Amino acid sequence: MNDKIEYDPAGPVLIVGGYGTVGAALADLAGPEWPLLLTGRNPDKGAALAQRHGASVRRWDLSDPEPFAASVRAVVGAVNDPDDRVLRAAVSGGVPYVDITRWTSRLTRAVTVATLAEPTAPVLLSSSWMGGVTSIVTAALVAERGGDARSVDIAIRYDMKDSAGVDSVDFIDRLGYDYEVRRSGAPEMVAPLSDARWVDIAGSRTKVARLDTPEQFTLPLTLGVGTATTRIGFSSNAATATLLAAKKLGLFRWGRGERWTSVRRSLLYSPGDGGSAQVRIDIAGDARAMSATIIDPRGQAHLTALGGFLGLRRVLASDAVAGVTFPELHPRPDSALRELEEHGVEVLRS
Repeated sequence: MNDKIEYDPAGPVLIVGGYGTVGAALADLAGPEWPLLLTGRNPDKGAALAQRHGASVRRWDLSDPEPFAASVRAVVGAVNDPDDRVLRAAVSGGVPYVDITRWTSRLTRAVTVATLAEPTAPVLLSSSWMGGVTSIVTAALVAERGGDARSVDIAIRYDMKDSAGVDSVDFIDRLGYDYEVRRSGAPEMVAPLSDARWVDIAGSRTKVARLDTPEQFTLPLTLGVGTATTRIGFSSNAATATLLAAKKLGLFRWGRGERWTSVRRSLLYSPGDGGSAQVRIDIAGDARAMSATIIDPRGQAHLTALGGFLGLRRVLASDAVAGVTFPELHPRPDSALRELEEHGVEVLRS
């Protein structure tokens, strides 16, 4: 594959996966600010969205070896990039890049791939939960505490009624694999869906259990957090119970691989017409513990897209620095919080 993405400061923003559920939400946010180029497997599906924003739409199927070429001002990866195809092309062309779709093992590989390529433009790996929003809010809260953060606990309430693309339940495919976290600064292997507990998230009593997400890898490195834990639960406690029961039966161990993908995803993938995104963050340190709840009434896809939008603004800023970075290393996390609020997202402290 000889994909060629070249930097053009007057060119469009390329959104790969630009008319999927999250990509379309991102196009709605970015369209008024920059010209857009939307790509995906079936351009006809993006025609109406492209017309709405005066955007261009082209075919780029990442599973097809046919080369892709474009001149753009920035690239956002809003679809899985399993072979780092988009990442490599963007870095090679010196194009600012934002990625919002990687689970932890793919993110760690992307760090290596990008660093070895010696990027001359910003590379923002913003795949922590909700396009990096949870990490940005965590960074702002830790900054308010003067860096005092011995532990960070993130609890996600996944709304079963919300609209969602197929990639939104990719985490299901990782539930059969143990993963590494940090506990008091020391590495420790844990099992997905372990350590379940009840948490109040925006007034809803929600049972949550462990989930492998990138912020558990990055926060200890970037913010010096000794323990970072992310758990997920569902707006339907019956769905949570079903998932925990499937884990107890060993489904995610013996049912790994492509053969069982449809079975695994059938447990959760039944998108509705819309719901609310809700995440609780608890921080403990030497001072009094604090918590904050992120609420986006427009839903999980909108909040993820908003994370990508903030990332775009960051990599295109006049003071953006070349090299690999993460959402929580935002130079002005307090201003990012204000941007979230301007787009209807509440961050409620307690």
